[in-house]
Amino acid sequence: MKGKTIDLLNIGDVSEFTKTVSESDIYQFAGITGDFNPAHVNEAYASKTFFKKRIAHGMLSAGFISAILGNHLPGPGSVYVKQELNFLAPVYIGDTITARAEVVNLDQEKNRVTLSTNCYNQEGTMVIRGEAVLSPPRNK
Repeated sequence: MKGKTIDLLNIGDVSEFTKTVSESDIYQFAGITGDFNPAHVNEAYASKTFFKKRIAHGMLSAGFISAILGNHLPGPGSVYVKQELNFLAPVYIGDTITARAEVVNLDQEKNRVTLSTNCYNQEGTMVIRGEAVLSPPRNK
């Protein structure tokens, strides 16, 4: 399976991925990464924070962007070169997050595609604003 080569991409191409964040997702992410920050896994601790309850790891939501880029746009065979992220709002257990990637620039000579990479919660609030650069698969 091969993703889109640069000649098949167009500025304005869009792909989305939506997932509801569960408590299990947070514990599994903590176990995989080793990030057991109590803001994520300890309700008593989190209740005393600015957010008043546990929040999801920022990189968990950012991972939804990776799902788009690796599976759909540009897709399999693409190589991540760069990702910038700004975390704008918390993600809570039960939030439904939609990651959205849109092609904003194509560099044919360097075989690079730049995409805006944003995540929104179920209320339409942008929780992550970012930009990614990838090397899509090449024609062989």
